[in-house]
Formats: sequence, structure tokens, C-alpha cells
Amino acid sequence: MPTQPIRERLRGIHAATVTPLTAAFAVDEAALADHVAPLARTPGIRGLLVNGHAGENFTLPRGEKAKALGIVRETVPADCLIVAGVNAESSLDAADQARDAEAMGADAILVFPPNSWALTQDPDVILAHHRIVETATGLPILLYQAPVGAGRMAYAKGVIEALIASPRVVGVKEGSWEIATYEENARLIRARRPDIAVLGSGDEHLLTSYLIGTDGSQVSLAAVVPEQIVALFAAAEAQDWARARAVHEALYPLAAAVYRRAPTGRATARLKTCLKLLGRLASDRVCPPMVSPSPAEIAELEAALAVARAA
Repeated sequence: MPTQPIRERLRGIHAATVTPLTAAFAVDEAALADHVAPLARTPGIRGLLVNGHAGENFTLPRGEKAKALGIVRETVPADCLIVAGVNAESSLDAADQARDAEAMGADAILVFPPNSWALTQDPDVILAHHRIVETATGLPILLYQAPVGAGRMAYAKGVIEALIASPRVVGVKEGSWEIATYEENARLIRARRPDIAVLGSGDEHLLTSYLIGTDGSQVSLAAVVPEQIVALFAAAEAQDWARARAVHEALYPLAAAVYRRAPTGRATARLKTCLKLLGRLASDRVCPPMVSPSPAEIAELEAALAVARAA
């Protein structure tokens, strides 16, 4: 499949969605449809990432992930690009998720590194995992570059070079969450594969990655304040850096409250609470063992939302 058309569709802002849950921790189908429908209609939102980290892809069973994809595909317009997250410890399970994604109408898949790779990085294992997933589906593939603070999950440069050698790879969600590494990896990818989309996806430093250069972003903050994230990208595209800085200043307290405040592993729960505070989600229930935000966290999120929405 040619990479240029999908790269053009990957440009701009793509919202990483959450997964509303019932009391039995199954996908709340009606709530999910209500969540994604207005996002897909927001001017400047080019597509959605479903079953990403914000969608709790590390805890939801395979069947629930497939159900979520089907609901989203039925709900949003046909021209809304849907990228499906594939996250599993087993390569065989990951391959099954990739097949599910294709069957449910996803346009591409984003392959996450298994969480166990935080302990060690074995290039042969990484390449084997991606090959198995690649052979399971005909969909275009995006790679996920994990944060540098996530143990050994962030790929070394040699691994990145080996992975992007596959013509099936059309994009990289560059989530190094450290701007010097982001720039180094972006330069490497563009030198080796200029046809690949590099998506700057550190919600706290979007402005900096946009200044260095990016094709767009797949970010969960765009599921909460989509207009503001779109405005930030539009200002950067126009090289209106004064406007971009102003939007960044308004967004930063929210980004820090969601992603930087300790313990940082509660980001998904905080995103859901933000949507509940905004009246766009009835329940902010999360899959165990994740816990809901504390009263102090909720107060901080509420204040940060007010600042962000004034941008």
C-alpha cells in the first residue's frame, strides 16, 4: 500500500479516545458513541486513535477492544481516520488484535511495545513481534516510540532503523516525552524514510515538538480540549509562534495536572475525570487496578480545565 496517501491522512490532530465502562467493566456502548461523535465533528480533528493507552488497552480484554472499534467505526463518518491500538504481551494475541482491527474497519494499526519490555530490550524479540503482527493483517502500521522514562521500552536507534525498513510502516507516534530524543529520532526517521509521518505526541511539550517539526499528533488531550489542541497546531502551521505560545500557556496547567503530577500512572483516570467534569462523560470508572483521582487531583483538574478552555 502506498505510504503517501495515508501520511497525508495522518497529518494534523488525531484524538486518542477513552473507553467509557459499565459497572461490570465492559465497554459502555452508548457512552462511547456519545464520546466519539462530537470529537469526529470537531473542525481540525482529522481522526481518532482507539484502544490507545487512554483507551486502557493494557487492561481491556480482546473482545472489548474489538467491540469498541466497531462502535467507533459505526459512529463516525467514513472519512474519519481510525487507527487501532494493538497492545499485548503475546505476539499471537497482538496478531489477533490486528486481525480484529481490520475486521472492524480500522484504517491502520498502532503497535505498542509490550509492557514486559520495560525490563529488557532484545532487538530480535522486538523485530519478531512486529513481523508477526505485520503478517496478520494488510493494514498500514504505525510504530509507538515509548517514553524514555519507561524502562527499556523506548527503542534504540538501531531498532528504529530496522523497524522502519518495512514498507508497511507509514508513521511513528513519537512519544519519547523528552524533546532532545524526539528531535534525534525525528531526524533519523526523516533521513531514512522521508515518506513516514512523524507524530509529535508528548502532550506536555507539543509546542516544542511543533517548533522542531512534526506532521501532526495523536494525543489524548485532544479528546478533552480538542479545539485548543487544534488551535495550537494551526498556529504552529502558520508559524504564528506568539499565538502558539499563548495557547501553550493556557494548556500547560492541564497537561501537567494530567500527565506530570505524581503518580503519573493515573493519566487515563484523570482524562476520564476531566470529561466527567465537562459533562461529556457520566462515569469516570476505570479498569482495576487503576484508581480514580483524589479530591485534590480533581480540584486541580477543574481549575486547569477552566484555564485551558479560555485559550
